[in-house]
Amino acid sequence: MGARSSKITSQNNRSDGHLLEYFRNTFVRGGGGTNPPPSPGLTATGGVISDYTEGSTVYRAHIFTSSGTFTVSALGSLPSNVEYLVVAGGGAGGNHIGGGGGAGGLLSNHPNIPAPLRQSAFPVTAGPTSYTVTVGAGGAGRFGSAGANGTGNGGTSSVFGPGPVTATGGGGGGSQGVAGPSPAGSGGGMGHGPGTGTAGTPGQGNPGGSGFAPLNNAAGGGGGASAAGDNGSSPQGGNGGAGFTVYIASPPAQPAPQNSFAGGGGGSQGTGTGVGGSGGLGGGGGSSMQGGTAGSGGAGYSDGTAGTVGNGNSGGPGGYATGGGGGGGAHPQNPGGQGGNGGSGIVVVRYQIGQLTAAAKATGGAISYYSGKTIHTFTSTGTFASLPTWSANTSVEYVVVAGGGGGGASPGAGGGGGAGGYLTGTTPFSGPFSFAVNVGGGGASVTTAIGRGNIGTNSSAVFPTGTITSTYGGYGGGTTSNGPSDPGGPGGSGGGGSSYGSNNAPGGPGTAGPPRQGYDGSGGNGTSGVRSAGGGGGGAGGPASTPGPGVPAGIGGVGVQVPSTFQNPAVAPSNTSDPSPNQRGGGLGTPGPGGSFYLAGGGGGGYVASGSIGAGGSGGGGNGGGPGGSPTAQSGIQNTGSGGGGGEAGNSGSGGSGIVLIAYPS
Repeated sequence: MGARSSKITSQNNRSDGHLLEYFRNTFVRGGGGTNPPPSPGLTATGGVISDYTEGSTVYRAHIFTSSGTFTVSALGSLPSNVEYLVVAGGGAGGNHIGGGGGAGGLLSNHPNIPAPLRQSAFPVTAGPTSYTVTVGAGGAGRFGSAGANGTGNGGTSSVFGPGPVTATGGGGGGSQGVAGPSPAGSGGGMGHGPGTGTAGTPGQGNPGGSGFAPLNNAAGGGGGASAAGDNGSSPQGGNGGAGFTVYIASPPAQPAPQNSFAGGGGGSQGTGTGVGGSGGLGGGGGSSMQGGTAGSGGAGYSDGTAGTVGNGNSGGPGGYATGGGGGGGAHPQNPGGQGGNGGSGIVVVRYQIGQLTAAAKATGGAISYYSGKTIHTFTSTGTFASLPTWSANTSVEYVVVAGGGGGGASPGAGGGGGAGGYLTGTTPFSGPFSFAVNVGGGGASVTTAIGRGNIGTNSSAVFPTGTITSTYGGYGGGTTSNGPSDPGGPGGSGGGGSSYGSNNAPGGPGTAGPPRQGYDGSGGNGTSGVRSAGGGGGGAGGPASTPGPGVPAGIGGVGVQVPSTFQNPAVAPSNTSDPSPNQRGGGLGTPGPGGSFYLAGGGGGGYVASGSIGAGGSGGGGNGGGPGGSPTAQSGIQNTGSGGGGGEAGNSGSGGSGIVLIAYPS
């Protein structure tokens, strides 16, 4: 995300904080000095780091796509105020010609936000002082019901504090004349029929649009951060309200994903459907009749890339880490007629660290500097492109991790999802070049039924010297009602097998290579009397443990520690021990046997009756769940490629999305 440099000047001739290690290695440790120069900006940790310039000003942004902690350990000579963006999870679209989901509430003191919506200055203190970061989840869409049972679920709040700054989750879309839940950051649109959409929270969002009652009923669009959702009007579902473009994670001069946030979801209709709100990839509404025209998603990227469309029956989802609302779903009798899920939220904190004078060698991803290297961190799909300063035969070091598999669900015990494939190495190449970097998503959990989990998706870097592709994580096994148990699925690492009493299934195989990408999952193990223990998902660094009756379910395989090149202390993980299902992470990787920065751990197996859950493997693997959803199975941490935990019926964890890291000499 943005152009950077290997040369810097700053106030009082002191180096910028994040390039400090570069100057230590280049000028101090190489000779000529004994003490490194102090930083003029804050010294802080947490999230994924992006260093970039706007004009001659150097900023550092801490990007949180999962919950964590922003910790300030020292203040410099530059202003101690920080700019923030806090976006809650978007609401899901409603079902049964449903209204669009409302965008998650958006609060920011960045200059892009117009007055009077712009928030006040936020001074920080050192102590060290820790500021909790909670990233809200998007609401889940529903299928198969109308009225109150068909309204979309609201998103959850995002928080930056102490203070605290709290953005309220987006409202779910309405269904068949019933409004979605409130309070809401932005309100969900009303489902088809008479009635108004849900109100938004003043200063955070706007209301959803009204439904349309006569023939060819139409639903309202969800509200967005900067505009209300449109009313439904035959033959068109209401468009979602627009969000805001906020250049806080990267500069305006560089195309980058997720600079636009909190657009509302489009409403559904019989033949023409609502368009998702621009900003935040509000999902398009689904058509209520088979063969009808699908709604379009909003233009949620700064380069104008369209959001996800409805598939003709289901609403499109809100964009990941944008707080976008989900599109309204079709009539429940139609296959796939489900309201689109709301997009997860995001928290970004930035501050000035110095003055930059020269250009970097490439663009793409979140850019940081550590130990003489320039590091590009891709947490979502983008482009890596050379600048004219790229040198011939520059050696590039990389890590490519695929999305982890989702855990399975069973009347007994589901297996944990396998970790996404992990590949690392070096390759030299020359410019000019511009190539795609694809970051795989995690496999979805099983939340309303029983059965196997879902596989993750591949990650890849299309280098000029050949494409590096890591393989998706294998799904965790489940069990159909009164049917046989599922084995774990194959993948980068294999998923764990499920168990239902004495009906046990084996784990799935990992990709042994060469090169090796991961290890095998373990099989389920249970006895009659429904003493079930699900197998664990394999990890990139080792296989899952095999459970036994009355003992812990399968423990997810251990992940792998990233090379030292990428072990920047400023992005060390935090909040990895939080017991809540999806409030862990916030930096690069998790702690493991050799320290921090572990990726691609396997998901733990679930259990029933006796024993205990299987723990997720180091590297972000989710813990398994217990009977009746207590405890709840954990999802793999986002951007670790880890597997989700297995569980009982309607209770499993999703896999963590992948990540791609690229480094070269500064």
